[in-house]
Amino acid sequence: MPQTPHVEEHFTASEVVRDIVIGVSDGLTVPFALAAGLSGTVASTSIVVTAGLAEIAAGAIAMGLGGYLAAKSDADHYTSELKREQRELREKPGAEVTEVIDIFQSYGLTAEESKLIAKGLLRNPHALVNFMMRFELGIEKPAPRRALKSALTIASSYIAGGIVPLSPFIFISNSKTALTLSVIITNIVLVIFGYIKGHFTGAKPMRSAVQTVLTGGLAAAAAFSIAKLISR
Repeated sequence: MPQTPHVEEHFTASEVVRDIVIGVSDGLTVPFALAAGLSGTVASTSIVVTAGLAEIAAGAIAMGLGGYLAAKSDADHYTSELKREQRELREKPGAEVTEVIDIFQSYGLTAEESKLIAKGLLRNPHALVNFMMRFELGIEKPAPRRALKSALTIASSYIAGGIVPLSPFIFISNSKTALTLSVIITNIVLVIFGYIKGHFTGAKPMRSAVQTVLTGGLAAAAAFSIAKLISR
């Protein structure tokens, strides 16, 4: 009797989603706070737009550079630990086998079963090193060109998020009207963004939407209050 192949569907782009969340979240809140603070002190929306665009550009560069350095640091750390594990396997193979046995016994295997697996891994040094990297140190191999992809993803996400609260000031000359519309649009986008984020990460979409609005709203309110205090 023919059987339907078992296909497991797992979400494998968590790093990309994390970068998008970082970029869009900051892009939605920081430029909004700047625009809101300026709109209360200047009558011309052109000043708000100019300052907002400058902030988006500077923020995208800073956030992208931060993402690049963080991912590069992870890659350097992985390479360093990989070389250390390779050296330990050459110099102290017995100790490495003992560590493998201990790991498998922690999962409920017997000593004999663990020894058989450890000896099998010892015949393939590359597989043994990868096993120790993952299960002893808990370090996954970074994706190729991860640093550059992270930088571009965060920077572009920041720009996309920053344009949202700034867009009303581009098309409306009255700063108070533009601010009101900016608040409405930003909150709508936060809801949509939170819902989509929950869908991709496996969380309940509506709960994720509410959490995103509350978190973004609190961050924007705090930043707006600081901007207003400074502008006095």
